Amino acid sequence: MEITFNTPALLFPAISLLLLAYTNRYLALASLIRKLHDEYMKGDKKTHLLHQIKILRIRINMVRQMQALGVFSFLCCVVTMYSVYKEWTGFTSIVFAASLLSLLASLVISLLEISQSTKALEWELSDMEELEKTNFFTDLWGSKGEKKDS
Repeated sequence: MEITFNTPALLFPAISLLLLAYTNRYLALASLIRKLHDEYMKGDKKTHLLHQIKILRIRINMVRQMQALGVFSFLCCVVTMYSVYKEWTGFTSIVFAASLLSLLASLVISLLEISQSTKALEWELSDMEELEKTNFFTDLWGSKGEKKDS
């Protein structure tokens, strides 16, 4: 496959948009971490708060990895363009492959971070749901063995 200037240049807008999205995720997480830190410092040390903090620590590290891989991919695209200019065909292929692989890794980590985000939202929802799940018998007889009025 012949790599021209246009080949890595096609990735420039995609990587730029991804980096912008990653930065927005980082800023949203930073805001949430500051809010949870304030709650924690006020003495509101509920179990769900500690779980959220743990998940946020994982997520912020994932976003940092996503950003680093995105920047590395961008840099590899620039090096690819320079190596096309210098006509280093073997080196060009290797660097462009590294760019694509780092972009792929960044996207996979992004998918994992979204999974962690969903887990954090589940913790939030668990506070609003009933602690006791209903089933056929609790619906039939009411809670704690009380009979329901018909």
